[in-house]
Amino acid sequence: MHLTALLMLSKRKPPHGIKYRGKNRVVPKPKMEHLFMLRHRLERDEENMLILRHPYLTSEQSRDYMKDLKVPVPLSVVGNRKRNELFNKHFSWVDQLAHLRVRDAWE
Repeated sequence: MHLTALLMLSKRKPPHGIKYRGKNRVVPKPKMEHLFMLRHRLERDEENMLILRHPYLTSEQSRDYMKDLKVPVPLSVVGNRKRNELFNKHFSWVDQLAHLRVRDAWE
């Protein structure tokens, strides 16, 4: 009997809702691993900023590096061209009714 009361009262209730958000959240304590990861991330960002401040290419080179490469034509444009060659030809009334002018040569 005493054991049951002890077990029921000693339980710690979990926080309501999401564990790590809100009013009753559980805040994890920072560890040395987290500090090392933060330091590594800051060093990496600093190296990247140094590279960005002193680029390998000049601004003209970085702007014109794609000039020599041809821009690929999208497949949709190629398909549209083929379809237009077949179906979108311009026909005038004279072309459409040319078969009716057969007798004009005899007159």
